[in-house]
Amino acid sequence: MSGTSCEESGDATALPAALGLCLLSVGGWLLTTARPWRKPGTPLTLGLGWTVSCALLLAGLVLLARCVRAVHGAPEGVEEPADG
Repeated sequence: MSGTSCEESGDATALPAALGLCLLSVGGWLLTTARPWRKPGTPLTLGLGWTVSCALLLAGLVLLARCVRAVHGAPEGVEEPADG
């Protein structure tokens, strides 16, 4: 493996990554409990449940993507060659 170790990169991404995973799990759980074909409810309740679960899933994905980009991104000082 050619990645950097925890000691080298610091633990600055551990808490956001854990929060992102937590948001993904809560959003997924809420999405599975807000299925309209299992228990019909009012459109307002279903719409609110789906909106909250999708917001949690999106926030979790954004947090995880930022952590992955921070850990696996190019080191500072290394720039890609310019085209042209």
